[in-house]
Amino acid sequence: MKFLANGISIEYELFGPEGAPAVVLSHSLGSSSIMWAPQLPKLAEKFRVLCYDTRGHGGTAAPEGAYSLDQLGDDAIALMGGLDLSQVHWVGLSMGGMIGQNIALRQAGHFKSLSLCDTSAQMPVEAQATWDERITMSMSSGMFPLADPTMDRWFTGAYLATKPSSVEAIRAQFLATAPSGFAGCCHALKTLDYLEQLHTIDIPTLVIVGADDPSTTVAQSEAMAERIPNAQLVVIPDASHLSNVEQPAGFTAALLGFLNGV
Repeated sequence: MKFLANGISIEYELFGPEGAPAVVLSHSLGSSSIMWAPQLPKLAEKFRVLCYDTRGHGGTAAPEGAYSLDQLGDDAIALMGGLDLSQVHWVGLSMGGMIGQNIALRQAGHFKSLSLCDTSAQMPVEAQATWDERITMSMSSGMFPLADPTMDRWFTGAYLATKPSSVEAIRAQFLATAPSGFAGCCHALKTLDYLEQLHTIDIPTLVIVGADDPSTTVAQSEAMAERIPNAQLVVIPDASHLSNVEQPAGFTAALLGFLNGV
């Protein structure tokens, strides 16, 4: 389905019983709502689940130019408002977790809880060159040169070696991402700097991270959990950046255990 907000068309889907507590799933950079397929069946049993494609990704419009985290947050706020979803459980992985932090710090009243999965609150200064390289590469050569290095970061070598269909689906979605959308979101993420504001978040918060995540490390997750009052930290064994895909049972159990307790 399509929703018009902030000058763009946003692709979204709703699952689960109407009137149930709402969960919003927000995906990683270079992916789409497809990445939440392992969690949807269990979540939709008792929650009203909103999956949407972030600006520049999937079926959502990908305007040219640099985006900001405020802009990505405002898109989600407009979509939730348009669908009459209030006090939602926000579940964001990587970029989705960064968008969740943005909303929680600016307009926390939208959230009943916050789940920050394989994400970070601060981009190291030394990473700026890498982000600039990704922007240049995507805009000059498309997504193909970035695909294999990205899969190597997103999944452990042991998982990749089994050649699961889940990796092929994620890789296909990465390749289908509009370069303008990927680059626009890279601009938004490269200046991320929320770490020292996290102590102001006053809602139940879960931090989940794959034990082998090289992109948003266990140490970065520990830093977030230490600053958010009463945050819970769960480390998923034998998982890299897309821990929800690589270890769906463990990830889903941790997420549901948290949501059912809020």
